[in-house]
Amino acid sequence: MRSLGIDLGSREVKIVVMQDRNIVFKRKISTMSFYRDYCMFNEKVVVNIDELKIEEIDTAVSTGYGRNNTDLKRFQAINELKAHVYGAFYQTKLQDFILLDVGGQDVKVVKVEKRMITDLELNEKCAASCGRYLENMANVLEMPLEEMAKEYENPVELNATCAVFSESELIGKIAEGCSVKALCAGVNYSMYRRLRPLLTKFKGRKLVLSGGTAQNQALRYYLENDYDEVIMLKDPQFNGAIGCCYYGEYMNIDNAL
Repeated sequence: MRSLGIDLGSREVKIVVMQDRNIVFKRKISTMSFYRDYCMFNEKVVVNIDELKIEEIDTAVSTGYGRNNTDLKRFQAINELKAHVYGAFYQTKLQDFILLDVGGQDVKVVKVEKRMITDLELNEKCAASCGRYLENMANVLEMPLEEMAKEYENPVELNATCAVFSESELIGKIAEGCSVKALCAGVNYSMYRRLRPLLTKFKGRKLVLSGGTAQNQALRYYLENDYDEVIMLKDPQFNGAIGCCYYGEYMNIDNAL
C-alpha cells in the first residue's frame, strides 16, 4: 500500500509518501510556492497531484492550516493533533509520552497514554512562543537560525512578553554591548520561559519534540532539566505529514483517536 500525507503549514507544505510502512518520498515546499505552482481555484483550492509527480497512491490524508480550505478531492482531512501524535507513534514506537510541537505560529503540548490523547495545552494567540519569534530574532542578530540555536550559556535576560517588543529589547541589549553568544542564549532561554507555563503539568516523563524548533539545541538543553528523557524525532519537520501517512495506511475510523 502507498499512502500520501500532506501537512499544509503556515510557512511550508510538507509532503510524504509511505509504502508498506517505509518512507519513500519527502518534499518541502514554501506555502506560497505550493499554492501558486501546484494548485488551482474552483470555489476551493484544488491541489494538482499530477504536478507534484506523485503516482499510484492508495490512500491520502491531509492536515494543517489549509486542510479545511482546500478541496483535496481524494484526501481525508484530520486535525493537527492527531497527525502529530500518529507521526510520533511511527517515529518513536512509544505508547506513552508528552509531545511538544512548536510550529511557526502555534504551540501544541499533548499528553499521550496507552496511545490515547488524555490531555493537551495549546497556544495559538501569541507569536512570542513560536518558531516565528526565533526567526525574527535571528534576523535582528543577522545570523543563521541554526547558529543562534546552539547557544545556551550565560543568557542575557530578556523580559518582553510580546514578539514585536522583544525585537526592540534585543536591539537595546545589542546597544549595551552584550556579547552575541549571550544574546543568542538569551533569545533561546526566553523561548523556553514562554513554553514552560504550557509544560508545567507535564513534567517528569518522556518528552518528544516535533516541528522545526525541535532542532534548537539550546531549547533541548533547557528542557532536559524538566524531563526524564527528551527525544528529538528523526524528521521533526515532517512529523505531521508522516502521521497522515501512518494514519491513512494503518488506521481506520473505528480505531482513530
